[in-house]
Amino acid sequence: MIDRDALMAREFPVVEHSYTAKDCTLFALGVGLGADPLAPADLKAVYERSEGFAPLPAMVNVLAYPGFWAMEPDTGLTWQKILHGEQSLTLHAPLPKEGTVLGKTHIVDIVDKGADKGALIYSERMISDKATGMDLATVASTVFARADGGFGGASGPLKPVHRLPERAPDTHHDFSTSPRNALIYRLSGDFNPLHADPQVAKGAGFERPILHGLCTMAVVSWSIPMALRDGDFTALSHMQQRFSAPVYPGETIRTEIWVDGDDVSFRASVLERDVVVLNNGLARLS
Repeated sequence: MIDRDALMAREFPVVEHSYTAKDCTLFALGVGLGADPLAPADLKAVYERSEGFAPLPAMVNVLAYPGFWAMEPDTGLTWQKILHGEQSLTLHAPLPKEGTVLGKTHIVDIVDKGADKGALIYSERMISDKATGMDLATVASTVFARADGGFGGASGPLKPVHRLPERAPDTHHDFSTSPRNALIYRLSGDFNPLHADPQVAKGAGFERPILHGLCTMAVVSWSIPMALRDGDFTALSHMQQRFSAPVYPGETIRTEIWVDGDDVSFRASVLERDVVVLNNGLARLS
């Protein structure tokens, strides 16, 4: 059972993470880019000698990551039943092509939704450049601990969600994932066996391993600039959304987009099953 006070006070060591252009390329390939090796926008993410080569902004999600700490016995969490609920990223400066970054994680809040409804755990990670001390990005996450409610903690308040416009989307972008997407994406640091081990996936109630929620987010972070900025993915400076359903590797993700000044609202669905997988999305482009 969760000990709220102990989790709130949990000390996460500062994580030092060095990366190179090779790691940037591996991350982009894990997202699914490079299916068309002649596409100029893809090459800027997967070929380090291409003009304008840069890391995908969503790569901040895996930099200086503290690991799947929910698996550690002292947390009291039923890690097999944990799902990723929400994620946001805010870039404070362009992500270097290579370097060493520091990540400091802390738990912001834990909300008890009840014994039959689980718990929400809010955390945040600040990523900074070790050489300069400059803050590069803030990454915030909400996980849904489905089997760990009823510990007697606070019942709210919940974070507000972004409301999508009521009109039809202004545009959309489709992205076909690969059956091996999750097996490549996990090499960038998220080794939760839910995304690779068929038996673990079945034990969690899924027919087969699911795509990482952060990989789905990265796909959408690619689709938005493709639809609005001719593929200039470095324009993305902020992104937040809720994960509403899993994607199975090999499915097609459609991102629906609404533009209102500086605010870009979005949601994503899987065409094969007509299921919304990301919802209440808000992005900003610089």
